[in-house]
Amino acid sequence: MEKRSVGPFEVAAIGLGCMGLSHGYGPATPRDQAERVLLGALDAGYTFFDTAAVYGLGHNETLVGEVLGPHRDKITLASKCGITVGDERRIDGSPANIKDTCERSLKRLKTEVIDLYYLHRWDKRVPIEDSVGALADLKAQGKIREIGLSEVSAPTLRRAHATHPIAALQTEYSPWTRNPEIAVLDACRELGVTFVAFSPVGRGFLAGGARDPAKFQAGDMRIGMPRFQGEAFEANLRLLAEFEALAREAGCTPAQLCLAWLLKKDPAIVPIPGTTRPKHMRENAGAALVTLSDEAVRKVDDLVNERTVTGSRYSPPMQSVVDTERTPAEAEA
Repeated sequence: MEKRSVGPFEVAAIGLGCMGLSHGYGPATPRDQAERVLLGALDAGYTFFDTAAVYGLGHNETLVGEVLGPHRDKITLASKCGITVGDERRIDGSPANIKDTCERSLKRLKTEVIDLYYLHRWDKRVPIEDSVGALADLKAQGKIREIGLSEVSAPTLRRAHATHPIAALQTEYSPWTRNPEIAVLDACRELGVTFVAFSPVGRGFLAGGARDPAKFQAGDMRIGMPRFQGEAFEANLRLLAEFEALAREAGCTPAQLCLAWLLKKDPAIVPIPGTTRPKHMRENAGAALVTLSDEAVRKVDDLVNERTVTGSRYSPPMQSVVDTERTPAEAEA
């Protein structure tokens, strides 16, 4: 697979988001199937694996640690802190919680150092400088190698970067989620920060894997997302057939079209699609071999964008805990 840089690390151009194996889209994936995804990803050329302390309340880090621990020298390992892991999830960016979470993550991940450690959400009660300062302490102690941020705005990124260089910023980005294009992508380019795109196939929608929200399982976070509800979903569904036609025209699958679109946008973007199925994991890896023309990118841009997609990406409660810029339509919602 093509290589890209995440801070000082050279990684495969497409990484693996591990969250869905434990959290977010229903029950945890059966252990044998999760192992086939993770170990199969190594065979398929993935080298960048992304997890977090809160995914499955520690389950995901434990899974990744047990399955990939024997292959630690072959991968770049990313995890996240700043959301407590316990009976109740809450955002806590205090230095004490960040350091405590890191210690627990190191044990679950069966490693002495985490390559890239993100602040999962900025706790707006705590100055970003204090949270990043705690991460800098962990780096100085050799417990993490590089610092990342997740779901923050361009101004917050600049404040954080002034405290300690930030290696990567992670936010949702796909043809149907364009919020990073408002300001944060430009800030990343300015500061030399890698942009890591999560949910790069529109939480499964643009891959054709979410045609009927009534079939979502209990615990699926999409149930509470405006884009997957009622008339908004029906409106978005009308875009899907045309998007699938663009994929056929480009000679790839719809999921691959999303990923190739991101790779074409900027060499400093690394998408991290997640999946619970080995077949889809291999399909996603194949996107690195898809070469899109400028015309194909333009057609995607014209069809699926912040003006044609209906509904905000987050519900008001979820939006309240992120710091990312909002599109005009979302701001009015």
